[in-house]
Amino acid sequence: MRKRRRPRPRPDRALTLTPVTVDCPECRHRTYADYNNFRTITTLDGVLRLTLTIRRCPNPACSRFLRPYRPEAEPHFALPYHEFGLDVMALVGRLRYAEHRSIPEIHRELTRRGIVVAQRTVTNLLDRYDELRALATADPERLGPLLRPQGRVILAIDGLQPDVGHEVLWVLRDCLSGEILLARSLLSSTAKDLAGLIDQVREALPVPITGVISDGQESIRKAVAQALKGVPHQLCHFHYLREAAKPIYEADRHAKKELKKRVRGIRKIERAAEKEAEEGEDDAEAEVVRGYCAAVRAALTDDGLPPLAASGLKLQDRLSRIAASLDQVAARAGDLPGGLVRLRQLLRRGLEETAALFPAVRESYKWVKRAARILKNEEALPAKEVRRRLVQLLVRMRKAAVTTGEPSVRAGLKQFLKVTKSYWPGLFRCYESADVPRTNNDLEHTFGSHRYHERRSSGRRRGSPGLVVMGAARVISGLATRLRPEEGLVLRPGYVEGWREMRADLARRRESRRKQRRFRHDPASYLRELEQQCLQLLLPT
Repeated sequence: MRKRRRPRPRPDRALTLTPVTVDCPECRHRTYADYNNFRTITTLDGVLRLTLTIRRCPNPACSRFLRPYRPEAEPHFALPYHEFGLDVMALVGRLRYAEHRSIPEIHRELTRRGIVVAQRTVTNLLDRYDELRALATADPERLGPLLRPQGRVILAIDGLQPDVGHEVLWVLRDCLSGEILLARSLLSSTAKDLAGLIDQVREALPVPITGVISDGQESIRKAVAQALKGVPHQLCHFHYLREAAKPIYEADRHAKKELKKRVRGIRKIERAAEKEAEEGEDDAEAEVVRGYCAAVRAALTDDGLPPLAASGLKLQDRLSRIAASLDQVAARAGDLPGGLVRLRQLLRRGLEETAALFPAVRESYKWVKRAARILKNEEALPAKEVRRRLVQLLVRMRKAAVTTGEPSVRAGLKQFLKVTKSYWPGLFRCYESADVPRTNNDLEHTFGSHRYHERRSSGRRRGSPGLVVMGAARVISGLATRLRPEEGLVLRPGYVEGWREMRADLARRRESRRKQRRFRHDPASYLRELEQQCLQLLLPT
């Protein structure tokens, strides 16, 4: 990124600020005006020259003797030691998160508005916006008016790991208002650590927590039981079905892989059709061949996500339909073009060689979908009736696992029964209260939304390395800006101290990442420096 090449414009406005407090808050002695400070701040309205009157306490017995008292209004213009105003930071955040602008695009927009700024400074302004917006979002005075009308909070808990082996970013969100209540990166995710996060949120909320939704992670279950005794804890149905049906999904994926291996060669048929079309032999015939090949390619590239999307069964069904269509054309016309004959043979061979893999998968998926229909509860039955129906299904599944002659079906059903036993206490809370959702997918979608918007703004396909360091501020900032873009930066008096604490915490995390990067770059030098430090500690004083 380029540095600034133009000098800052001269100030076009001037303003003098004086402290409102003239008596020392410690000893109540009258302070005196000692000297003036001068600051130049670039705002959206122009360059402002601030004259700051600094006062001091003259009482030698006071703990604040000769400490400077700066004007209380100064932080409302800019952060300490910063040359750009808060309104410029708010604009940078809105352009980034609400309009998905990249850093060069934001720089061009600021330049168009007459603001002289380096492109790399835009990145720093975005980091400061993330910190301030996260600080403002967690302000109890802001959350109070938003949460008191609803009278309660339904807490959703989940973790996001941007990089494998690094900290997990834990996010706590209110399901009713959509507000992010806390985001914190933890290197270890024990029950004690998570219970501390829940306690921190509970103490800051103006309303009680009446329900919790999470996945089935054991540390989350223990943390909720420890920090929120007696509060209903719903376990996500989506995570339950995905974990319970994992062997079944793996069998489906294996069958799909084997079928795809045997349906290779579509590109050769397409090339032959393209060559015939170029030579002008029969363009209509080539177009039909390409149309069937496009259908096969669409079937091969349509993947599904667990637990309910059986992509292997879907692929077999679609290829069977294409083969049946070719059979029907051959039965009516008596003959097929050469390209379609080869395509038909390819599909028939692949379907016949993998036919034995799919019956067991199809039988297993029937049980999974029955359980999903019961848990979906479209009839709005009470929890007791849903529990009774699921018990009846589990009894039939247990009998089927004993009587079936297919080992893969037996293994899949036993895994389903085992996982169900683990999840059982938390599967039915959602039917007792309309506020508690069945799944934690909203929070999962929140993570996906952040990844999508970051990819749209920066072009990165994976989570940025900065998300590990800045995640505690960046995730909250981005989601809050998109949820309430009109809010801007609303900072309470005295916010600077909280901002400094957050900045120090982020700096510690950044230093940890820097050390890891230094070790990867030069392990010998890194270890040699540590050895020297250890020797210094061990030397006698």
